Amino acid sequence: MIKSRVLFFFSIFLIITVSLSSCGSRKPTSTTKAARAADAMANLKSKPLYRFINNWTGVRYKFGGLDKSGIDCSGFALLLQRDIYGKSLPRRSRDQADAIKKKSLANLKEGDLIFFSFGGREVNHVGIYLNNDFFVHASTSRGVIVDDLTLPVYQKAIVKTGTLN
Repeated sequence: MIKSRVLFFFSIFLIITVSLSSCGSRKPTSTTKAARAADAMANLKSKPLYRFINNWTGVRYKFGGLDKSGIDCSGFALLLQRDIYGKSLPRRSRDQADAIKKKSLANLKEGDLIFFSFGGREVNHVGIYLNNDFFVHASTSRGVIVDDLTLPVYQKAIVKTGTLN
């Protein structure tokens, strides 16, 4: 009888110990690009921005497009700035670049704009800064996507960053 009681309490103790040890407060480290992009989304200060990006993620790229059937980078930036921040932007990315107050890459805040030039000197692409070196844009090959700004393809192409006047 005493043996069975000791065994019972030992079993309960063991179950509680194992259960509690699995509830540790260690924050998992995110190392994959997808996990880091998810972290950037989770860390957004603006919940309307979070919802806007979620609603548009995966929409295919279409030059001149301005709706869910297809959108280009400048159209996406235009709609995001209008719907989330109540600000107006010109339609073309090169004109959008002229409408911003220049800011260093290191000082970008959520919602700031990043302009790129792929294969030339003129601005031909725009994205919106999120946080932790991630931005959202309408990629010609992947549609609307949260992307890593530290990738060399983007680092080489950045020509201007800033906030809308």
